[in-house]
Amino acid sequence: MAFEPILTRNVGHPEARSVDGYKKRGGYAGLAKALKMEPGEVIDEVKTSGLRGRGGAGFPAGLKWSFVPQDTGKEKYLVCNADESEPGTFKDRLLMEHDPQQLIEGCAICCYAVQASTCYIYIRGEYTEALAIMEEAIKDAYDAGILGDNAMGSGFRLNMYMHAGAGAYICGEETGMLESLEGKRGQPRVKPPFPAVIGAFGSPTVINNVETLANVPHIIERGGEWFAGIGTDERNTGPKLYAVSGHVERPGTYEFPIGVPFSELLDACGGVWRGRELKAYIPGGASAAILPGDEFYDLPMDFDQIAKAGSMLGSAAVMVMDETTCMVRSVARLAKFFNHESCGQCTPCREGTNWMELLLTRIEKGQGRPQDASLLANICTHISGNSLCALGDAAVGPVKSLVETYFHEIEQHVHDGACPYPEIRVFSNGQAA
Repeated sequence: MAFEPILTRNVGHPEARSVDGYKKRGGYAGLAKALKMEPGEVIDEVKTSGLRGRGGAGFPAGLKWSFVPQDTGKEKYLVCNADESEPGTFKDRLLMEHDPQQLIEGCAICCYAVQASTCYIYIRGEYTEALAIMEEAIKDAYDAGILGDNAMGSGFRLNMYMHAGAGAYICGEETGMLESLEGKRGQPRVKPPFPAVIGAFGSPTVINNVETLANVPHIIERGGEWFAGIGTDERNTGPKLYAVSGHVERPGTYEFPIGVPFSELLDACGGVWRGRELKAYIPGGASAAILPGDEFYDLPMDFDQIAKAGSMLGSAAVMVMDETTCMVRSVARLAKFFNHESCGQCTPCREGTNWMELLLTRIEKGQGRPQDASLLANICTHISGNSLCALGDAAVGPVKSLVETYFHEIEQHVHDGACPYPEIRVFSNGQAA
């Protein structure tokens, strides 16, 4: 598929990290145009584009912005969620490391649209290089008059700050992130109230992730209708970044129109590693249900088609698994992650994730019992929809799909009293052992 890179157009052009270099490549045209529009017009343009949040939920960005009340008398905030902690996800890191000014421009346009004078970029604590690059880019933007008391000479005041997390996956959940930003323990809040009304420091707050905001300058510069013309339909528009890992020849971040068939994405990655057979893939990060490769080989990778298939686009972290993969072992590792990252605030998630890890580890070690599969399914039922935040449902995704789609592998583990798949280790030189 011939496609002009939009979000990744400056990757490979290190000069674009600076304001001057970014402007030479067409940057800040969107912000300059937005500052001459009424804030409501900017929101309407984003609504016209059909841009949906790229962080996982897929909520329409323009609609979210319109929820921010303008008559509270309180300061308004934008919090950019750069806490990219979903296993298999690394697309936002690429944007911050290679095109930081694009993110700054997107944040500035959003702030103007909702009349927020302060923006916080909450970045994953392990992203030390991205943090340093973003801080330098923000300093450059202040020096160039992009940020500050008179943004681009418009009279609009905008301050922007980086805030590094401390390695907690739960802080990727928007209210857990707000708690952490305020200096509290990173635990999700009860909703409602929602952040648009009572968010950071008790004030109206917009929360969008890095990729979502990186789309905004292009929408304003080229128009919402142009953006809406990319993709599969009116509900799935624009370019999309897919972070591909696992058993592929060329793992990495790939940009396509949203809805690219999985088969085409796999071809772009050079196919399955070492010419092996495709067994399955996870389309949207560790929290998405696993899809059998043969049944969903040509599945359009957009929000709605993947949902119809029983999974979700999520963070678009595509993890490919070949014929040598033990599904029980893979899901056990994911269960271990979610158990470790549960904040422990609510009982269904705290106890359920622990039991899922224990059961899956027992099955993988050859100590499983015939009733373990039904017990796993029962635990999933008690977690789904009953936890305080989305982490519980996220933990259920891969486990539920294991029980429903790969029940025969659980049975084989129990029957044989051992894992039928050898554990293959791949070293840095590419050799397997």
